[in-house]
Amino acid sequence: MPPLPRRAVRAGAIVCLGMALSACAGGPDVGHEAGLYPVPTYTGGERFVWCVPYARQISGISIRGDADTWWGQASGRYARGNRPAPYAVLALKPTRRLSDGHIGVVTGLVGPREIRVSHANWGWTGATRGRVYTHMPVIDVSSGNDWTAVRFKHPAVGAYGRVYPALGFIYSPKDPNVRIARASPPRPRPAAPARVVARPVRAASPPAAPAPVAVPHTNATLRLF
Repeated sequence: MPPLPRRAVRAGAIVCLGMALSACAGGPDVGHEAGLYPVPTYTGGERFVWCVPYARQISGISIRGDADTWWGQASGRYARGNRPAPYAVLALKPTRRLSDGHIGVVTGLVGPREIRVSHANWGWTGATRGRVYTHMPVIDVSSGNDWTAVRFKHPAVGAYGRVYPALGFIYSPKDPNVRIARASPPRPRPAAPARVVARPVRAASPPAAPAPVAVPHTNATLRLF
């Protein structure tokens, strides 16, 4: 292969540098070390495992309801963003294939645009649905490096599948580097004034009349001198 002209080499270097910088901009927050994170054993006990109860236990995020409601329910309760973090919940948008959306838990940070996700019920057949998958590779393929479009590498296929739109990440209280949003405390209500019950004042009773003094009666006869 003949050598490229200097101008082409310089242009290619600039493009590569720009791609590297943009990739870094979409990387994990400072303080998060790359690598895999422990995945607790799921204790649900059911044969067919759905994504919601699995994500709730592994992430520690106390939200209930279908997967497509998690992003909205997290508002004001948990911090949200577009950067992956340990045990954060990746929320996918509802689509024709995912009518109720889907959620998975980040259990590995590999690179600026690659993570590992542990989730359940990610399949298309009886053999692949209702199962738990740990540390499944997921890559960011969004044009803005903001994790709004992702692809999963299913072990049954061995290759990355179709593109799925994502809403972002709901950050877990298990991650000490993430500040969890808390709703503002309710304003204290002013204390109700004490209720004073007016009772009628009884008039003072007149003093009791003195008891009559009993004069002893005698049959003695008065003698006159």
